[in-house]
Amino acid sequence: MERGPATEEVPSSPSWLVVSSPRRTLSLLRERRAAVSIFDSIEKGPGFAEEHGPKPSEVYGFVGSITTVIATVIFLVWAYTPEPWLHYLGITYYPSKYWALAVPTFCMVTVVLMMAFYLGLNFMVTPPPTSLNTMFDECSREPSTCMVSKAEQPIEPISDIGINQINDLMFQ
Repeated sequence: MERGPATEEVPSSPSWLVVSSPRRTLSLLRERRAAVSIFDSIEKGPGFAEEHGPKPSEVYGFVGSITTVIATVIFLVWAYTPEPWLHYLGITYYPSKYWALAVPTFCMVTVVLMMAFYLGLNFMVTPPPTSLNTMFDECSREPSTCMVSKAEQPIEPISDIGINQINDLMFQ
């Protein structure tokens, strides 16, 4: 088979898109970076990294979620696959199946005990209902008794409302 003379096709795109050499590519990149506006980073808004791509926290979250899913699948396969099948696949070194029930049970009991401990600690720290500490503390402010004209002080200073005033308003 004989071929005719090679004809070069001219691309229909603009000439600045045609890249003929690595040096030309670098010069195009430099020109594009120089043409970037200062306001481009402001217009992007939240969620974008300084340069390009996702934030590191997003990457860590993604990798963590994928790792968690993979670890869960491996755990479930190990827990529910019969031992002869594991030996057939060549997997002979693994923990006892006892731990497939023991570890989740220990984790659930630990979470329940932590919640009970937290609740008990809050009950221990809370003052009894008859204590004056339930009404007054170091940040309480009594209403000022000094008389200032309304023209000089149009808004009253911040203060706590006395328990007697609250009882009068609520239980009249």
